[in-house]
Amino acid sequence: MSLSYAIASRVKDYFMMMKFTLTFMVVFSCVVAYLLVPGVEFDLVKVLLLFAGGILVSGSANIINQILEKETDKLMARTAPRPLPAGRLSVGEAAVVSVVTGLAGILILGFGFNWLSAIVSLVSLVLYGFVYTPWKKWNSLAVLVGAIPGALPPLIGWVAGAGTLSEGGWALFAIQFLWQFPHFWAIAWVAHTDYTRAGFKLMPTDRGPGKMIALQAAMYTMLLIPAGVAPYLLGMTGAVSAVVAILIGGFYLYRAIELYRKCDVPSARKLMFGSYIYLAVILLALLFDKVKL
Repeated sequence: MSLSYAIASRVKDYFMMMKFTLTFMVVFSCVVAYLLVPGVEFDLVKVLLLFAGGILVSGSANIINQILEKETDKLMARTAPRPLPAGRLSVGEAAVVSVVTGLAGILILGFGFNWLSAIVSLVSLVLYGFVYTPWKKWNSLAVLVGAIPGALPPLIGWVAGAGTLSEGGWALFAIQFLWQFPHFWAIAWVAHTDYTRAGFKLMPTDRGPGKMIALQAAMYTMLLIPAGVAPYLLGMTGAVSAVVAILIGGFYLYRAIELYRKCDVPSARKLMFGSYIYLAVILLALLFDKVKL
């Protein structure tokens, strides 16, 4: 095996531990929130710094998650090929990477923007890595707990631009917070067998997938419609974003209602992919319809 191949393979494993693709989407919401702050204009250097800081902190949290779940990851077909359960990386090496990436991300946010955004990112890392991760084996409130660090990236982005925990940031936090429940439950529905085998409790009922869960998912998608309009009501964005929020919110709600009607894995998978579509569309709509001061 050549040295270059070995290095490339190791870097690939690091990216896999950090869940780079998923992390990229999460950090995208952070950057959009930053650009939505009144008076903040697009600056490529600042955007790249925010991307780097966010990806490093989020990646660090994901590595902690995989260190603590190394044994349970071995039990699930989806996670068994990961570097730690597959034995390609040691726990010690993963811990070093997690510390380095986490510290680097926090320092980038602190020096590049402000220390309040760095503190909020640290809170997000701790909640996800050390509270949400073990909680998944205790009870289904883990989804509520996990939704908090999952919704903090837009608040981090807002604080990076505004320097305060003001209402605009909390409005964006609310959207991503509510969005996660149908998203999480759709994933848990699709991967129910794997999660049950690993002992994870992510469904709001012990009876597993069923109409009660689908109904709750639909309720959260319904709440997203007024939440999506809130940035317009706060004067952050124009009326176009409010119309888009209602339409894309209706689409997300429709997917949840279809899951309630059919209660099957294909419908859960459609809701899962629908959640990604919703988040991308609502964020882009807010960004492109930002009110210029």
